[in-house]
Amino acid sequence: MQSTDLGSKESGKIWHRKPSPATRDGFNLVQRTTQACTALAFNLHRKSEFLVALADYSIKCFDTVTKELVSWMRGHESSVFSISVHGSGRYAITTSSDTAQLWDLDTFQRKRKLNILQSVGIQKVFFLPFSNTILSCFKDNSIFAWECDTLVCKYQLPAPPESSNILYKVFAVTRDGRILAAGGKSNHIHLWCLEAKQLFRIIQMPTKVRAIRHLEFLPDSFDAGSNQVLGVLSQDGIMRFINIQTCKLLFEIGSLDDGISSSVISPHGRYIASIMENGSLNIYSVQTLTKEINKPPPPLVKVIEDLPKKKGNSGDLKVKVTSGRVQRPAKSRESKIQTRILKQDLTGSFEKKENELSDGLNKKRLQILLKGYGEFPTKYRMFIWRSLLQLPENHTAFSNLIDKGIHVAFLNLQKKYPIRSRKLLRVLQRTLSALAHWSTIFSDTPYLPLLAFPFVKLFQNNQLICFEVVATLIINWCQHWFEYFPNPPINILSMIENVLAFHDKELLQHFINHDVTSQLYAWPLLETVFSEVLTREEWLKLFDNVFSNHPSFLLMTVVAYNVCSRAPLLNCKRKDDFEYFFHHRNNLDISAVIREVYRLLDTTPTDIHPDNMLDAFVALTKGQYPVFNQYPKFIVDYQTQERERIRNDELDYLRERQAVEDMQAEVDQQRVEDEAWYQKQELLRRAEETRREILLQEEEKMIQQRQRLAAVRRELKVKEMHLQDVARRRLLQLQQDQREMELRRLDDEIERKVRMRDGEIAATAKDLEMRHLELESQKRLYEKNLSRNQEAVAKEMRENADAYRQKADLEEHMFHRLIGTDQTQNQKIHKLIEENLAKAEQACLNTDWRIQALHKQRCSDLHRNECYQEIAKLLRKNRKKEMEVLNAMMEGEAKKWEEAEEKDFHLKSEKKTAALSDASRRWFLEKEIHDAQHPCDKVSLNQRKMHWDAMEQDLMERVRNLRQRLATQAQNRCQTPHLLAT
Repeated sequence: MQSTDLGSKESGKIWHRKPSPATRDGFNLVQRTTQACTALAFNLHRKSEFLVALADYSIKCFDTVTKELVSWMRGHESSVFSISVHGSGRYAITTSSDTAQLWDLDTFQRKRKLNILQSVGIQKVFFLPFSNTILSCFKDNSIFAWECDTLVCKYQLPAPPESSNILYKVFAVTRDGRILAAGGKSNHIHLWCLEAKQLFRIIQMPTKVRAIRHLEFLPDSFDAGSNQVLGVLSQDGIMRFINIQTCKLLFEIGSLDDGISSSVISPHGRYIASIMENGSLNIYSVQTLTKEINKPPPPLVKVIEDLPKKKGNSGDLKVKVTSGRVQRPAKSRESKIQTRILKQDLTGSFEKKENELSDGLNKKRLQILLKGYGEFPTKYRMFIWRSLLQLPENHTAFSNLIDKGIHVAFLNLQKKYPIRSRKLLRVLQRTLSALAHWSTIFSDTPYLPLLAFPFVKLFQNNQLICFEVVATLIINWCQHWFEYFPNPPINILSMIENVLAFHDKELLQHFINHDVTSQLYAWPLLETVFSEVLTREEWLKLFDNVFSNHPSFLLMTVVAYNVCSRAPLLNCKRKDDFEYFFHHRNNLDISAVIREVYRLLDTTPTDIHPDNMLDAFVALTKGQYPVFNQYPKFIVDYQTQERERIRNDELDYLRERQAVEDMQAEVDQQRVEDEAWYQKQELLRRAEETRREILLQEEEKMIQQRQRLAAVRRELKVKEMHLQDVARRRLLQLQQDQREMELRRLDDEIERKVRMRDGEIAATAKDLEMRHLELESQKRLYEKNLSRNQEAVAKEMRENADAYRQKADLEEHMFHRLIGTDQTQNQKIHKLIEENLAKAEQACLNTDWRIQALHKQRCSDLHRNECYQEIAKLLRKNRKKEMEVLNAMMEGEAKKWEEAEEKDFHLKSEKKTAALSDASRRWFLEKEIHDAQHPCDKVSLNQRKMHWDAMEQDLMERVRNLRQRLATQAQNRCQTPHLLAT
């Protein structure tokens, strides 16, 4: 045995002894998991992927090609000791001691989870092979079967008998899912029939087996999934393979010194991989281990031949003859005598040598036995056939043909030959595919399924024998059939016609008169090998004689069948009647037909006898099958090329048609989506028009009510905001219309306030003009200066009034913009805040107040502040409802507003200080000029000075109050987000 050290390598080859020198074995390092592996699973839907359960209770999926991690699945709370993959490779079940979980391997998501009580643990949960049934086995020996799709309990196996005190720990199922093997800490193995749901056998292992650690069935390519060999790994590290039917030990691997820790068998049953207790990995060849088992059975008939007379006495040898087997003679203890079996004197007859078969049977004696009884014994018929046909049983060559898969010519065999049994159809496909891979002509032979079907049905449990029987039949009994391919064998049919003309001219003339050729009365019998016209027992009886005689026997059988049926055939007048006769069973004695065949063989002249034209029997060669090329190769090659071309054209057409259908489906789907989208847009447009009309009507009503009901304005405002909020969620256009309405209302308010301010300015201007008229009596220079100053003052007052109006409008606009920020979408908040900041800076530049207007503005400020407080309360209530959405943005807005107000406060303070200093300086200059020009007015100027001082004190007091109020408002706005957050 060769060995390879894998510990220090990441890739390499695994060498093992195999007849074929071309091996593709090897190993590659996929991933280093850095932790212990508890379970492995292969045969996923994507063949390059496999599952690994690790010690951290997780399951990972790796790709052997890319060597990358595909998915990482978590969910178990204890170590995963079993992974079972569905036959389709799309689902997997992972099992730990407390739970079992079903995973979808397409999405790597968990579909279901099986939870159990702590008192009842899980032993194993797994899929039955090639079915949708899940088997769950628990520590209390209860076994349940579940439907994979619906997870409905299908059945429960009954409890094992009380006499068998065993707790199940290991399980194995045959590939056909019919037999369940269970074992545990005992030397007993229970075999359950899952179809009958009952325990049908208990196998007792040898006494040295005290516990069973692992069970696994050995697959076989020719048992159709009903595995008969079970591998049993016991506590001593030896894995024994037993036959569950005969309960015999076949072979074993491992030893007491080099024990096996765990083992697994390849899906095809060719290799066994075992992890030994010393850490090594051993790979065994099942073919080598079963070499003794696969030998053909011993011959049923043995010949006891005479020994030459030598020194020994007759008492020196003891011969014990048993039924079916001849044992070796027992040697005497007194003297050591050499024995040698001599063959009978054959007198150099070559004919008799040919009659001796490889298994010790004599062909002449079998023919005598056959003529005496008419058929071979049913119990030994298959063995006699194998001996007569001298089948080589080339396992390796046949496995190579089977490994090539189903031939393309027989992929749709079930459509042309609908067979009820799927197993029979599968065996027929494999046999025909093996024949097509052996010789190209069989892929184009239309009658090959008819020819092979009776043998497939007879040998369906042993495909190797079935193939070799059909191949032997084709080589010997189908000689010269393919020389006129694809036409029927005209030369063979001519032989049959010549023999029929010699023995029954009347019948042949009857066929000629009714235009019935040999292709109608002979070829249907040959291409079906009489399976259509004979019953099973008749067909077996016939082929006992066919396989025991010269290949010409089959052709003579066709003539004999026609001769024995001459009475009904002579009564047939229509061609359809002849066709029906040769394709259906008839009331005919097969024994009479066989006797007629032997008579024809003896009485047919030599010049037309088929023996002269057909070769003698030739068996298949040992090791490799012979080359079969007895056909017109150019025709077959041309047909193969044409068929391949037609198949490729058909595939191209199907691909193009599928592409067109996919495109048409996509176009139809797109058209449906477009129509649905247009209908939706039409509905939205109609709803938009309806809501726009409703909104216009509401606006008209609101305008009319605003003129009459000023006290209800706030309530209507709330309703209007509610309507705007609903309309904003449905359609953005309604929001734009609402803003336009608000702008129109604000424009009207601004115009009204402008008119009021203009009236006040006009009244003030008239008062100043009256003062100027009172002082007109003074000097012209003073009057001129006074009028100039009056005009300057009026101009300044207008400027101040304009500045104040702009400031008030800006504040109102800023506040309404703040309200608008709560109504607009969150993505426009940053833009509105920047606009507010820009307008705040602009307002800071335009707020140059005059000291004389502070008294009049205070009342307006107080009134407006009250309105702001009321609206702010409503706004805070709104903000509480929308805090989850706008909390983060409000914090940024509050910070921005605080910064803007602080800048505004500083700007206002500086402006006020500059205004005071300018007013004081202007007043000082005017006072000095007035003193110099009007000394007589000193008294009035002193009074004015006192008035200005009082106004200055009042103004300073109001500036301090204004600063306190602005600071308080800034603190309240900073605290607003925190209040809303609570």
